[in-house]
Amino acid sequence: MSKNLLVRRAAVLGAGVMGAQIAAHLTNAGVDTVLFDLPAKEGDPNGIAAKAIANLAKLSPAPLATASLAERIVPANYDTGLELLRGCDLVIEAIAERMDWKQDLYKRIAPFVPDHAVLASNTSGLGIDALAGVLPEALRHRFCGVHFFNPPRYMHLAELIPAKTTEPAILAALESFLVTTLGKGVVIAKDTPNFIGNRIGVFSMLAAMHHTEQGKLGFDTVDALTGPAIGRPKSATYRTADVVGLDTMAHVIKTMADTLPDDPWHAYFQAPAWLQALVSKGALGQKAGAGFYTKRGKDILVLDLAAQDYRASNSDIDPDVAALLKERDPAKKFAALRASTHPQAQFLWNCFRDTFHYSAYHLADIADTARDVDLALRWGYGWSLGPFETWQAAGWKQVADWIAEDIVGGKAMSTAPLPDWVFDGRDGVHAPTGSFSPARNAMVPRSDNPVYARQRFPDPLLGEKASQGRTVFENDGVRMWVDEGDDIAVVGFKTKLHTVNDQVLSGLQEAVAIAERDFRGLVIWQPKEPFSAGADLAGALGLLQAGDVKGFEAMVAQFQATSQRIKYALVPVVAAVRGLALGGGCEFQMHAARTVFGLESYVGLVEAGVGLLPAGGGLKELAVRASDAAGPGGDVFAQLKTAFESVAMGKVSTSAFEAKALKLARDGDPVVFNAYELLHVARAHARALAEGGYRPPLPARRVQVAGDVGIATFKMMLVNMLEGRFISPHDYEIATRIATVLCGGEIDRGSLVDEDWLLRLEREHFVALAQMPKTQERIAHMLKTGKPLRN
Repeated sequence: MSKNLLVRRAAVLGAGVMGAQIAAHLTNAGVDTVLFDLPAKEGDPNGIAAKAIANLAKLSPAPLATASLAERIVPANYDTGLELLRGCDLVIEAIAERMDWKQDLYKRIAPFVPDHAVLASNTSGLGIDALAGVLPEALRHRFCGVHFFNPPRYMHLAELIPAKTTEPAILAALESFLVTTLGKGVVIAKDTPNFIGNRIGVFSMLAAMHHTEQGKLGFDTVDALTGPAIGRPKSATYRTADVVGLDTMAHVIKTMADTLPDDPWHAYFQAPAWLQALVSKGALGQKAGAGFYTKRGKDILVLDLAAQDYRASNSDIDPDVAALLKERDPAKKFAALRASTHPQAQFLWNCFRDTFHYSAYHLADIADTARDVDLALRWGYGWSLGPFETWQAAGWKQVADWIAEDIVGGKAMSTAPLPDWVFDGRDGVHAPTGSFSPARNAMVPRSDNPVYARQRFPDPLLGEKASQGRTVFENDGVRMWVDEGDDIAVVGFKTKLHTVNDQVLSGLQEAVAIAERDFRGLVIWQPKEPFSAGADLAGALGLLQAGDVKGFEAMVAQFQATSQRIKYALVPVVAAVRGLALGGGCEFQMHAARTVFGLESYVGLVEAGVGLLPAGGGLKELAVRASDAAGPGGDVFAQLKTAFESVAMGKVSTSAFEAKALKLARDGDPVVFNAYELLHVARAHARALAEGGYRPPLPARRVQVAGDVGIATFKMMLVNMLEGRFISPHDYEIATRIATVLCGGEIDRGSLVDEDWLLRLEREHFVALAQMPKTQERIAHMLKTGKPLRN
């Protein structure tokens, strides 16, 4: 067995919502993928799988990084297509959650699965050992469970569940593939029903449902309490249930009741009467148009149990409880919640207490360490802190005593005692040395699988802190640092949302100068998303309103100088982009020697939305690239069309691949699937460029432009849009100026200009737009509301 899992081709069995999306994400990652389902009763025998592939384009959020990838997925069926399995290195089964169906399928495919291939079941809770039981001996050591969370492209968590017969080397190789190729956060779970994420996550929802009834609270009030107010996603409890589907929710609860008869909380593993009533009425949540919530016109209504009808949703938290939740010290916050007599505060304490109790009681059965539980809830359910981290932050010993007191007082959902290790004098389960494992009765460090050496800053747990490196240079805008013994330095922005202000501009120029002097390369990377939300609009508006046009012009010139400094640095400057890279942030990466993108990179030159045009060298760079692509005497206009539409319409890519289609990224820029590996890959590219004897590009002195003919052609398109009222007169003004800069100004088509000519055009048109009242209204509106104004 190779140490690496070499996956040239993969198969996904089952073209339901989950199977089709797993196939989509494998294809995103460049894996040649076959999607199987039953043969269609009439027409093309691969029709069921083909229809599922076609449907991928309609799903939101999009499972495919770019719609054209759908045609790369091969549809197949179990009657005529099984021979295709012989060429597969990885087979993922994702059919319905029925043990008998899965086992029957395994018997059918076993003769076709090659001797080296790994077979995995994407089950959300069925027994992996039981599934392995029907496999031939030769396949058992290459079989395990892999549970992707929905939607698989976006949810970071993948649970890996070994069977007793799974070979450790195969599990480790599959883990590496999931982490690097598919970008997942992998947690190894024990073979128990619902594994880790859903076992604790669904229990926490059941606890919330139980305490909703006890506290007689509205569903909307509970969602207000269990969302961002406590570091959970906006969909909170009941909106999540609506999105998942109330029938699915009821099925999961029933599965818990059937498979966990000895669980001390078993009495609560039943759907409340009101949930059963909704399911029987067909009010299954979002897919049925009604569940706990429904939409009437533009209004969101919530189910009122007392009135047996929907009413206007009111998601207000009581002001006193809201004030408690704003307390920054978790110990004080939990003490206040427990002491308060307000039903909302009592509800929250009860939910936390019962989830802590359940997690501690079951830790030894479901996971090796507390780390696995906390990461599963963060990555699979979007919690900002896992249950053990929350408990530890609030004061381990005090909270443990309170839980014990509530158990004895009959207030907890179960009388099961907390395990002895909770009271062994510890202050928590996470420490710099590792996380607690009940089975080993020790603190266990993170996995030594070599794949994790690629994560310089893994997602930290409470109490963990990676070394931040040695500071080389710092001002109010940026910090430049390096790891001891490394020759590639890293610079990141310190501003809110990593916006670009004077300090960032001067800091970046200084960082490039230091890198040229003392290092072999420089990476622009932010420890947290976004890469950069663009220029500091508030500062710009201040200069304009004060009538300081000269100061404003100087700021623009400084912006352009910084971009040029990045482009012409004597050492490679590599941008490592994930999340938003808007406006100036996008322009910086366009000037880097190379950009390494995280898959989830949302890139755009969006200045038109605030009445401006890109003036940090972005339009200049698009004009230079169009000239290069057209070649001497070629059709520059044809190369500019996509770029013009991207900028004039302020388009933002929905993935790194789409950024390439919008001409905001270069075709050769690499895309990394795991955000925690981005820095590693960017440093490797900077080093490789340096090793290759890097020289910056020669100055672009002969840029062929589309000139007056190009401007006139773009204007014709714009006039039609203006007359059809698709754009406002001010939109027309902005877009015309964008076209003018991209085409090199009112000069003859095919004229040759240099970069300075294009940069001057950018500055002139930017400053002219900035002085217009409508533009200043747009900037002020964006600063106030965060939304663009169409005036």
